[in-house]
Amino acid sequence: MGFRSVGGVLGLLVWAAFLLGCSHARFVVEKNSLKVTAPDDLKGTYECAIGNFGVPQYGGTMVGFVAYPKANKKACKSFDDFDISYKAKPGAFPTFLLVDRGDCYFTKKAWNAQNAGAAAILVADDKDEPLITMDTPEEGGRADHLDNITIPSALITKSFGDRLKKAIDNGDMVNVNLDWREALPHPDERVEYEFWTNSNDECGPKCDSQIDFVKTFKGAAQVLEKKGYTEFTPHYITWYCPEAFILSKQCKSQCINHGRYCAPDPEQDFSRGYDGKDVVVQNLLQVCVFKVAKEHKKPWLWWDYVTDFAIRCPMKEKKYTKECADGVIKSFGLDHKAIDKCIGDPNADEENPVLKAEQDAQIGKGSRGDVTILPTLVINNRQYRGKLDKGPVLKALCAGFRETTEPAVCLSEDIQTNECLENNGGCWEDKAANITACKDTFRGRVCECPVVKGVKFVGDGYTHCEASGSGRCEINNGGCWKETRNGHTYSACTDEGCKCPVGFKGDGTHKCEDIDECKERTACQCKECKCKNTWGSYECGCSGGLLYMKEHDTCISNNGATGVGWNFLWVIFFGLVAAGIAGYAVYKYRIRSYMDSEIRAIMAQYMPLDNQGDVQSHSHHIEM
Repeated sequence: MGFRSVGGVLGLLVWAAFLLGCSHARFVVEKNSLKVTAPDDLKGTYECAIGNFGVPQYGGTMVGFVAYPKANKKACKSFDDFDISYKAKPGAFPTFLLVDRGDCYFTKKAWNAQNAGAAAILVADDKDEPLITMDTPEEGGRADHLDNITIPSALITKSFGDRLKKAIDNGDMVNVNLDWREALPHPDERVEYEFWTNSNDECGPKCDSQIDFVKTFKGAAQVLEKKGYTEFTPHYITWYCPEAFILSKQCKSQCINHGRYCAPDPEQDFSRGYDGKDVVVQNLLQVCVFKVAKEHKKPWLWWDYVTDFAIRCPMKEKKYTKECADGVIKSFGLDHKAIDKCIGDPNADEENPVLKAEQDAQIGKGSRGDVTILPTLVINNRQYRGKLDKGPVLKALCAGFRETTEPAVCLSEDIQTNECLENNGGCWEDKAANITACKDTFRGRVCECPVVKGVKFVGDGYTHCEASGSGRCEINNGGCWKETRNGHTYSACTDEGCKCPVGFKGDGTHKCEDIDECKERTACQCKECKCKNTWGSYECGCSGGLLYMKEHDTCISNNGATGVGWNFLWVIFFGLVAAGIAGYAVYKYRIRSYMDSEIRAIMAQYMPLDNQGDVQSHSHHIEM
């Protein structure tokens, strides 16, 4: 037996041992739903398994009808050979091609269906069993068309497939809706995702697709991470060597830490090139780069490091070494000592806590199954299925956000269609103020009354939205009536609602009419008054040179008014003069009395006064 076959057998033994060591290991088939809307006897919702190729429409739906070919039922040959086409004509429903399982790879069936014009492919299982995941073929069975498959694919059960075929044979039009809206959880405004990958660049097309994805997706990933929209974690698959093989040449070349952490030989040939243990060490280094970068609040540097390592340190150029990796680390200013400490000693007969955590993470928890396919993308704890390419993956990430919380990149024309652009999405809008309740989302649109300049609109979002609270009049006048004439502006907007101002009557929203105070005799009604109505008010004059007093709604003599005014002023003047004279007299009297008392007190010190003797005698009499 040659080295290549021994390596393959050992790889299977290692993986089998790893699974056997985990009693709770399981593989979860990722599913979407298929809803049949016609005919009546088939109506209902059915589960189908998402294929691991093509482009599933995560977060969206597709409507079409099912066709079952009369020839080439397994779609293993080109439909051109049978002169069959499923290209939709303008205005027609897209075709979902139903084919049978067997005789060729799933990807071959999808490729032929796509070339025939099908919008999606449904593969009916050929035996009664639980749904499985349709995967891409291994390296030997891969073809150039694999990366060009763009239609979504789904596996359905044999029993459901038989019912679809029977309905089609009976001449029924089978209308279906493929739905991926709940294929991924979308609980909040942040998406958590993992990328299970490998530093090996000599494993064929799968390795090439991994590094191509990292290079093309790096920019979008870093923007999402820096702005806090996502939380990304890279992971690396390793296995452990079965105890019976720990001292074998194969395990020694493929494993580190005494057989605890292993990876397949890159070339599957132990006689040349790099060994599996070299891959494990580089995988460990890349995990540590991420951990150290994350500790320094820059987890996105992992994308830069992995991209540059693939370019600067390829296996083909014999640069897949720690020395080359150290140079990449240095170029990004990462903490080299912290990374080395994280790596530990690969030759030690002990567990490496970082790689042990990676092995534990491979086992599925909750709704996520075991990671058994490489590469694997896990979004919100669900494994992504489909083409590993920037566009489809970004769509899947966008499907993981709670509706209306998606970042702007998810609403670009390259990712989704803006439903608000056509008929405003059927939502309320105020064209005059350029305000709409239609909010574009990755999954479609929502009709939700907006908040504009701090003013909240309230209503159902479909037929009615109205500004509320303070400041409402600043936004399109609160939806109330407003008009300007001859330089005068009147508004019906108040903090409490729409109410016509004084001088007007109406509903306050659509119309306010001027009140004719003269005609309705609510003002300017005295005998000499002359009333003239104006917009929003009135003018009142008096005949015979009289003067109008609005507060009393009366006319008075202009001259009399002037005389009364002067008399009033004279009264005030003389009153002030009299008050001044009286005040001065009081002042003089008080000053004189004060001066007299002071003078008498001074004189009493030098000569007796006329009544002083009487005072003393009286006092003496009291003492007796």
